[in-house]
Amino acid sequence: MAQTTPNHTQTVSGWAAHDSSGKITPYTFKRRENGPDDVTIEILYCGICHTDLHYAKNEWGITMYPVVPGHEMTGVISKVGSNVKKFKIGDRVGVGCIAASCLSCEFCQDSQENYCEKLQFTYNGIFWDGSITYGGYSKMFVSDQRYVVHIPESLPMDAAAPLLCAGITVFTPMKDMDLIHSPRKKVGVVGLGGLGHIAVKFGKAFGHHVTVISTSASKEKEAKERLGADEFIVSKDPQQMQRHKRTLDFVLDTVSAQHCIGPILELLKVNGTLSIVGAPDKPIQLPSFPLIFGKRTVKGSIIGGIQETQEMMDLCGKYNITSDIEVVRPDDINHAMERLTKNDVRYRFVIDIAQNNTKL
Repeated sequence: MAQTTPNHTQTVSGWAAHDSSGKITPYTFKRRENGPDDVTIEILYCGICHTDLHYAKNEWGITMYPVVPGHEMTGVISKVGSNVKKFKIGDRVGVGCIAASCLSCEFCQDSQENYCEKLQFTYNGIFWDGSITYGGYSKMFVSDQRYVVHIPESLPMDAAAPLLCAGITVFTPMKDMDLIHSPRKKVGVVGLGGLGHIAVKFGKAFGHHVTVISTSASKEKEAKERLGADEFIVSKDPQQMQRHKRTLDFVLDTVSAQHCIGPILELLKVNGTLSIVGAPDKPIQLPSFPLIFGKRTVKGSIIGGIQETQEMMDLCGKYNITSDIEVVRPDDINHAMERLTKNDVRYRFVIDIAQNNTKL
């Protein structure tokens, strides 16, 4: 493991955290040369994910400093390798969470690289050559073509960036439940944040009846009038929860804060499914009775493979689905992260990387 190898000859400007204070400062580093299977991307935008905050502050105890965060990047290809056939210079593309996988296991062979045991992430991972991966808080990125997707011409590059993590995170479990093509179902979305608001958009685009479940009654107007949700349940209101028992076919739980999923399970019909994509830092409270007496299923899900990510992007282009964003300059990254800790964003921050301003 090393920060670079002799093949890392390209000098890149970016932004990194150097210790557990999490403060992001300008950072110059090296990227590898563009290989035969690589594309070089001029990064235009990069979303700020809550994961970036965890890594910047080493809250999971696995950060390798300096860390250059960012796994929601969009940009334009500036160079292609000799073996690259799917992309050309000038293409609008995106890179999400995956930098490398083994390419040979059953999951890689089945376009489910996200479940490969040797999966390496876009940043704070170890690439095939042994170097540490640096993410999208930078001006340029080199990626193996296998982990790059096309961005439809109809989508703005800034609002498309969060789809590469938040979007695919909620799309994958919905696809697993065949919600893209199935007849109208009753779908519940727990939490109206960076993940939840995109899930609502997908649910409505796919023709389903969507109910938002939230602790905040103040979000009802936003959910119904702006995002198109059909119903809204305040989860802290026992009467509302009781009234909606056994009404939903599928529930997607996007909340990362500690909460009991027992009452949420009661909202499901018999044989209903709860899919969890939020990751609370403490064990989930899972009462057995709502599970047993409703013959219900609880499952988890993370992002998706590259083929699935491209499918999602194409559907977003078809239905004009993007993330609701607030664009920030590179010199505002630290302030944006402070606000993110307070959930003070509707609904995702995106860094305008292309701006030539490195003052922090």
